[in-house]
Amino acid sequence: MPEFIVPTVDITPYVDHGSSAERERVAAQIDGACRDVGFIQIVGHGIAQQTIDAFAAAMDTFFDQPLDAKCALIRPASENRGYTAPKSESLALSAGVQSETRMKDFFEAFNIGREGNTWPDVVSFQDAVQEWFAEAGRVARTMTEIFEDALGLERGFFAGLSRNPIEVLRMNNYALPAGTRIELDEDLIGMGEHTDYGIVTILWADQVKGLQVLGGDGGWHDVQPADGALLINLGDLTTRLTNEQWLSTLHRVKPPIVVDEQGIGTINRRRSAALFFDGDPEAVIGPLPAFVDEEHPAIYAPVTVDEHIAAKLAGSRAGVLNEGAAREAERVLSAY
Repeated sequence: MPEFIVPTVDITPYVDHGSSAERERVAAQIDGACRDVGFIQIVGHGIAQQTIDAFAAAMDTFFDQPLDAKCALIRPASENRGYTAPKSESLALSAGVQSETRMKDFFEAFNIGREGNTWPDVVSFQDAVQEWFAEAGRVARTMTEIFEDALGLERGFFAGLSRNPIEVLRMNNYALPAGTRIELDEDLIGMGEHTDYGIVTILWADQVKGLQVLGGDGGWHDVQPADGALLINLGDLTTRLTNEQWLSTLHRVKPPIVVDEQGIGTINRRRSAALFFDGDPEAVIGPLPAFVDEEHPAIYAPVTVDEHIAAKLAGSRAGVLNEGAAREAERVLSAY
């Protein structure tokens, strides 16, 4: 098998209104990456470093609070807002994979959406997060324009599916309390194997190891972003639309255990933030005619965005195995 490489694509021609030839080159690069890897690094996205730094600082300030203060912001699982405490989710369940120990993922998170948010009393947090939400949303919409060109769809196709989209920003913190002793053979799960649920995900991550992507060779591969790059991964809805010509990215987080001089195992803190761009709740998603023929029959039945995401969230946040994710589960279970 060839070496696993996450392609880096400069999307400047779509951000700064480049020529048709320049955009065509970018669209071809994205198409190749989506068919071969399903995971992309993008540069030229146009988000200022000052915005990135302010956002990362705001995340640190929030997650550095005492656990009791954060837990006061827990919302019902179905709302997909507010704080998620460590070991209260199991992402593998959303992908249809039964977990021996439910709700074991040790990450903590804070979610916001377009509306209905609960904000912590943390100085400058809301302003920095809302600015990032807006900028990441802009990048998501730019990516859907590139997708249209890459797939030969008419311009405005994705905009028609996302007039009032489900759009959620999830900020993640992977850390254990100071002094936590870890058994060296312990199978710690930062975030279990899963695919993202919607059209496209815009991921900011620091450069601490832990993120792994399932490659076409059936193995898990470490991924770290280049300086200034954002990571792009495809969601299930895009897989359904393309009848699996573009596969949603199976990924997980397994931060490495580090052992100090006293023999105490711990992990390096890792942070990430994912903007999930998921489409209108009532939009019906199924394989498009352009991707269905005698050799490629329709793999998926039509489903609304809301129905699909509700089943996924019931798995990850409420501990209900997603019976409708058989194809994702097969990919996870066949990995080595």
